Amino acid sequence: MAEPVAAFDCGSNSTRLLIASPDGRALAREMHITRLSQGVDATGALSPEAMERTLSVLREYRRRCDEAGVERGLLVATSAVRDASNGALFLDRAREVTRVESRVLSGNEEARFSFAGASADLAQSALPTMIVDVGGGSTELASEVEGAMLSYSMQLGCVRVTERALGRDVVTPERDAATRAMIASELERAFDAVPAFDSLVGKVRLVGLAGTVATLAQLDAHLSVYDRVVVHHRVLSRATVGSWRDRLAREPLDVRLTHPGMVPGREDVLAAGLYVLAAVMDRFEVEELLSSESDILDGIVFSLL
Repeated sequence: MAEPVAAFDCGSNSTRLLIASPDGRALAREMHITRLSQGVDATGALSPEAMERTLSVLREYRRRCDEAGVERGLLVATSAVRDASNGALFLDRAREVTRVESRVLSGNEEARFSFAGASADLAQSALPTMIVDVGGGSTELASEVEGAMLSYSMQLGCVRVTERALGRDVVTPERDAATRAMIASELERAFDAVPAFDSLVGKVRLVGLAGTVATLAQLDAHLSVYDRVVVHHRVLSRATVGSWRDRLAREPLDVRLTHPGMVPGREDVLAAGLYVLAAVMDRFEVEELLSSESDILDGIVFSLL
């Protein structure tokens, strides 16, 4: 008899769970901000505190899986664990807690899972689809063109950009300039690595994934309480991205938290994510993107089923 499966995503900023029925229907979705990548960019290692925050959430997720009768699943870790000298230690502990196969994804694997999840329920389009997955430590770009997957993982995530360039509070002109330069340099590296990206400039449907885009969609809709129906496939204009980026950059953290739709735990890193998102839209000459709540978790579930 077919049984439900579970996908666990240990991201740089959040730890998430999707439990799905044998036919792929979502039975439960959970998200907790655990900031696993805190300090990794500076120290090269996961901190004991960050690991314990994440493992504590994974224990709760395992309890949810037990209640749902889940025996089979996959846990993936991404940028924070890829970059950390003690990533293998964390992965071993995560495997013990969740009792499922656990592995670190390469940037390209992450992009492919994300693309599979986000593209499954999209309407047909004459334009090729590109996903931009703004995570905590990295941002994945992926598109399928004439049956070939084009993907690249940029070392640009909302936590990484915050820690390295933008800072956590009101943005100064110097930090603004440093952030833009950091992002521009990494985008050029992406285009150098994947020359075919040039063929997509001005000719692509952009789909945005993960917490930065979801929170922006909530802010745009003035949602005090999360509503997947409103957020999923919401159209966000380039002007909206830039407006919220600039607004948050001018505000201290306590003011950012007052906006309906702001997710506590993202107020210090959302602006950095929007800098990345705006730069990607500019580079690909895109005037709007589609927010998708289907993402890497859905791609993992498809692989399990």
